[in-house]
Amino acid sequence: MNRSKSANGPGKPQTGRRKPTSARQKAAEPKHAKPMRIAFQGELGAFSQQAILQLLGPRAEPIPHQRFDEAFAAVDSGKVDAAVIPLENTLAGSVHENYDLLLKYSLEITAETSVRVIHNLIAPPGVSMTALRKVYSHPVALNQCLDFFTRHPRIQRTPFYDTAGSVKMIMEQRPPDAGAIASELAAQIYGAHILKRGIEDDRQNFTRFFLLEPAGAQPRTVRGASKHPWKTSLVFSTRNIPGALFRSIGTLALRDVNLVKIESRPLRGKPWEYLFYLDLWGHRDDKAVRNALGHLSELADFLRVLGSYRAA
Repeated sequence: MNRSKSANGPGKPQTGRRKPTSARQKAAEPKHAKPMRIAFQGELGAFSQQAILQLLGPRAEPIPHQRFDEAFAAVDSGKVDAAVIPLENTLAGSVHENYDLLLKYSLEITAETSVRVIHNLIAPPGVSMTALRKVYSHPVALNQCLDFFTRHPRIQRTPFYDTAGSVKMIMEQRPPDAGAIASELAAQIYGAHILKRGIEDDRQNFTRFFLLEPAGAQPRTVRGASKHPWKTSLVFSTRNIPGALFRSIGTLALRDVNLVKIESRPLRGKPWEYLFYLDLWGHRDDKAVRNALGHLSELADFLRVLGSYRAA
């Protein structure tokens, strides 16, 4: 770990602590409210849209974007109300680009959800399983269905930029020998036919999504999660001296605050220097967490709390 006075802005540590409020969270979508516009990466029918449904219900309006940075920028500029972004998958690991974008944009994590990833073999109506010679999908989805392709060697894996986008493409172009791998929602949206459900190799395939809103937004109540424990996410950097990371993590251990995830990322513009992203149990306003963050701010070169929210 090397010294960095700032990770993306002022060198003074930013704990992100706010004045305690009587109600820590707000309802996901009041019945009388105007539907929220929610940015996500991909085409309609993507697993991110399923995450939007789980987080905010059917009234939320999904707004597709081609790239993750476009979704972040849309929230930052006020073009949309929020974004739903994947952070990690239980098989493929972390989405590193989005960890970097969490630092670049000053957005608040207000909720999280976990989506069970079910990959379905999809084709236009009239195209049979025996006719298939090509299957399109995102490279990660293709790699999570290798057992299926081993059992069907005549079918060629063909990478495409998006799972739902591959369904959209085959429904527009109607190739007689091609299918796609995507969600059931994608098949419904584009009027495609599911030839085989659940072709993924590992059923323990989940993706974790964050709901991101403008800085200062309060946590949201997600249906079924109102009694779930609190989580807090933060990012910090520290000096490159012996024991620096040990002492930083020790601020949590001294107060019995449970660390549930740690992720390191390169500090852009400073080769071989690193940032550390942490998830811990508890709300930033809890006494133990508040004291730990105050102690950590004394040791860190940079500290930002990304949000406190109910665990999925």
